[in-house]
Amino acid sequence: MRILVIGGSGTIGRAVVSAFEELGDEVVSAGRSSSPAVDITDPASIRALYDAVGTVDAIVSVTGKVPYVDTASATPEDFAAGYANKLGGQVNLVLLGIAHLAQGGSFTLTTGILAQHSVPGSVIAGTVNGGLEAFLRTAALDLPHGIRINAVSPTIISRPNGHSDLFRGFHAVTAEEAAQAYVRSVYGVETGQVFRVW
Repeated sequence: MRILVIGGSGTIGRAVVSAFEELGDEVVSAGRSSSPAVDITDPASIRALYDAVGTVDAIVSVTGKVPYVDTASATPEDFAAGYANKLGGQVNLVLLGIAHLAQGGSFTLTTGILAQHSVPGSVIAGTVNGGLEAFLRTAALDLPHGIRINAVSPTIISRPNGHSDLFRGFHAVTAEEAAQAYVRSVYGVETGQVFRVW
């Protein structure tokens, strides 16, 4: 398969790229500083990426960031930044990517455990992740050409220096373990699903 991975230079993204390459897939990895480059907050940048890459069998998004701030301190601008990046950016990857997917292709987005298991300061992340999960369930009902759409919701990723005290008691996984959920999404038959790696 020919797979476009957006965010392929991040911790999980690198593992996702490696997992598909190990299966013999042709992987095109794109991010802000790659060639081709993409800024998911800019629809023109997304269009340019898709035009440069052409038709693919799967589009995998392992990207998106949000501000971390407590509810009382959050501003409309903080929420707008989260919407524009992780939520709106990934929605636009789908809307603009439909024409660049082969028949029966798939989208895989990235949400996160904070949609279901909140910690202090995660009001924007939880809202955005929940919105993405609602979007994909609805989009799965009417995407054309047999296109499937799923998301991966990873927990925290194991790190040599540990984690914030906010995540005490959370089960951590390796980036390689999380990457297998993206493989499942692309190679499977399911649609409208959130694969939780907890």
